[in-house]
Amino acid sequence: MTIETLIQIDSLHFGYKKGKPLFRDLDLELKGGQIYGLLGRNGAGKTTLLRIIAGLLQPWEGEVTTLGHQAFNRSAEMLADICFIPEEWSVPDLDIGDLPRIYAPFYPKFDEDLFWKLVSEFELPTSGKLTGSSFGQKKKAIISFGLATRARLLILDEPTNGLDIPSKSRFRKIISSGIHDETCMLISTHQVRDMVNLIDPLIVLDQGRIIFQQDLASVSKKLKFHVHTGLQEPIDAWYAERIPGGYLVVSENLTGEDTDVDLEVLFNALIQHPERMTNLFNA
Repeated sequence: MTIETLIQIDSLHFGYKKGKPLFRDLDLELKGGQIYGLLGRNGAGKTTLLRIIAGLLQPWEGEVTTLGHQAFNRSAEMLADICFIPEEWSVPDLDIGDLPRIYAPFYPKFDEDLFWKLVSEFELPTSGKLTGSSFGQKKKAIISFGLATRARLLILDEPTNGLDIPSKSRFRKIISSGIHDETCMLISTHQVRDMVNLIDPLIVLDQGRIIFQQDLASVSKKLKFHVHTGLQEPIDAWYAERIPGGYLVVSENLTGEDTDVDLEVLFNALIQHPERMTNLFNA
């Protein structure tokens, strides 16, 4: 079975100031059946890229196709099958039950039973104004609504900000159960440890370009993640991070050993040695 390409970006140029492009010749292809993690430093352009994919910003040059449509045209057919949950939003003075009543008509596949199931799983009250809720409670309500749209493309910008530890665990469980071959989730986050065992493949954005796009199986095959005890970092380390009693180390996997990928350490290694990493994975 061929997995459909849901997002196609070719030679994207974009910036906020004339003569100062944020992206230049950026290419990206995202397929169904995946939960992509978009990582990058502050100011790398993660939120901007999400907004371009959702059709909220117009490229200077290049093609951005979302669900088979030119993204910036924001056709009704595309918008009915995409749900973008930004990091911050304004919540109207609504009861939680008003969300499906008011907004569900924009999503033909909206599943109200699923919405209330997710509200229950997140342990949200079934009544009461959202404006009087905490930031975390509001976020859980909006995530519940977004998943209940059953949109083919769900875009989440920093979804775990404001969630407590139990809610983050529920979030991972809920998100992982909501993916299938015809859907795609794109999650932008700084909280990489919240995304362990969830996001895969990884996309790393830096200085206006994609410097890395790999699945975790490929990362584990090429790189070894381990703890080195001692006062000196090992000579074979590509990246080493000081911890009590030793170092967290990334090195080339020359023995075929299967190790767990540490997303945070991987990200730091990529930012510090982008060319070396690119050469390794292109070999």
